[in-house]
Amino acid sequence: MNNSWSKMFNSRRSIALIAVVLSALLAAPVMSVAEEDVSYGTHPKALQFVDKMVASHGLERDYVQGLMNSARRKQSILDAIARPAEKTMQWKKYRRIFVTETRAVQGRVFMAEHAAALARAERDFGVPKEIIAAIIGVETRYGYFKGRYRVLDALTTLGFDYPPRAAFFSKQLEHYLLLVQEQRFDARAVKGSYAGAMGYGQFIPSSYRDFAIDFDGDGIADIVDNVTDAIGSVANYFKSHGWRSGEAVVSAATVSTDYNSALANKTLKPAFSPSQLRDLGYRPSEPLAKDALAALFRLEGTSGTEHWLGLQNFYVITRYNHSRLYAMAVYQLSEALR
Repeated sequence: MNNSWSKMFNSRRSIALIAVVLSALLAAPVMSVAEEDVSYGTHPKALQFVDKMVASHGLERDYVQGLMNSARRKQSILDAIARPAEKTMQWKKYRRIFVTETRAVQGRVFMAEHAAALARAERDFGVPKEIIAAIIGVETRYGYFKGRYRVLDALTTLGFDYPPRAAFFSKQLEHYLLLVQEQRFDARAVKGSYAGAMGYGQFIPSSYRDFAIDFDGDGIADIVDNVTDAIGSVANYFKSHGWRSGEAVVSAATVSTDYNSALANKTLKPAFSPSQLRDLGYRPSEPLAKDALAALFRLEGTSGTEHWLGLQNFYVITRYNHSRLYAMAVYQLSEALR
C-alpha cells in the first residue's frame, strides 16, 4: 500500500473510531450532579430547610448548615424505596425471610436474656412479650442489624429528592434534628434503615419522639443502644395504637364456593362483623366475639391461597408497618416464640 492510500485508510479508520466512541458516549446514561453522591449543602430545598429550622425552632444556622454540608445523596436509598419487599413479594417468599427456625431460635435466646424487661412490659402495657420480641426480631434480628445508612443521609435524600413522599420525609428530618438535640445524639453518627428508622425497633424520628420511653429509669429514652428502653417503647407504641390485651390477632378462614373475593386485600382496617363475614362466604376457624370486626385478606402461600381475617390487634401491627405481609410475619414469628 503506497503512502497516500495508507494515510487515507488511517484517516478513515480514525474517523470511524471517533464515531464509535461518540456513539457510545451519547448512548450512555447521563448522570447529573444531583444524581451523584454529593453534599446537600447548596441544594435549594436544603437551604429552605435550614431557614425553617432556624426560624421555627431556634437552631443555630451554622449547625444546621453544617449538617446539610455533611449530608449525602444516596442513589441506593432511592433504589431501595422504589422496590420495598412488602410490595414486590408474595407471602410464600416473604415468609421464608422472616419466619425461620433460625430467627425463632435467636428470639428465644433474646427473650431469655431480657426476660425481666419483657415480662414487665407485658404487665404494664398488656402486649404479649412474644409480640414485642417478634417486632424486634423482624426489624433488626434482635438488635444485630440496625441499619447501614446514616439517618441524616436517608432523610435528606428522601426529603429533598424523592417527590412522591418528600413532604413526609422532610418532616421526619425536622423531627430528627429536634430528636438529636433532645437525646444528645451526634446527628452525623446515628445509623438506621434506608427510610430513616433507627434502633432495635426501627422507629422513625416522629415515632421516636412520640412513643419512645425511658424504661430502665436512667432519665433517657434510648432505643438505639438500650434494649430495655426499646422493649418498653415497642410495647408503649402498641398500647398507644389500640392493642387489646388478651384478644386474638388473626383467624384463619375457610371460604364458600361463592365467597366474595373482591373485598379481600382492600383494606387493613377491620370492617366486617361476624354476621357480615358469614354472608360474604367466610367462616373463621375459631368463633369471633359478637362485637368483633375483621378485615379480609388472602395470601399466596407455599401450599396455595390462604384466607385470613385480620382483627383489631392485627390492624395495630400494621400501624407499625402498613403491610399485611409484615403483620403476618410478626404474628407467625411470635407464635414460634411461645
